[in-house]
Amino acid sequence: AERPAAAIPWTIRAAVLNAGPMSQHAGAMSHRTTAELEGALADVRQAPADDGTVDLIVRRPATGEREVLDEGVLDLGEGLVGDNWGERGSRHTPDGAAEPDRQLNVINTRLSRLVAVDPERRALAGDQLHLDLDLSIANLPPGTRLALGSAVIEVTEPPHLGCAKFVGRFGREAMRFV
Repeated sequence: AERPAAAIPWTIRAAVLNAGPMSQHAGAMSHRTTAELEGALADVRQAPADDGTVDLIVRRPATGEREVLDEGVLDLGEGLVGDNWGERGSRHTPDGAAEPDRQLNVINTRLSRLVAVDPERRALAGDQLHLDLDLSIANLPPGTRLALGSAVIEVTEPPHLGCAKFVGRFGREAMRFV
């Protein structure tokens, strides 16, 4: 069912207990090779197609900063409350405004564990939600709605394929792999 615009924001919970700011240089800086990434692909592909879980919630309060949360609030206009999505804007819009279809970024938790090498670096991926769920377009085509606790999010057309920051944090081979 559609949610009315005036409703109270949804709350999502993850099974993580650590919280606090993280610098973008936290943890080890080693990167996986293409062979290592391809060798782990079977595990990534075994993510459940249904009934996945929220494994990690990451808020980006400012550029280059991350906060791992044990609970987050999603708002229709703001996205993940406290995240800088709206403030950063987008180079893809004529006026530089944030893109509503890219309010939340979601990554497969098995993939984030793989590319991060060190679990402490997972939050650096830039995605706010790490889900143990098959995020393939075949499983979740645009328009699919996902229930996350009391929240419902919708998969939109533009894919999130990473950026130069992702390459710097996890390596060019990880970017090609994604």
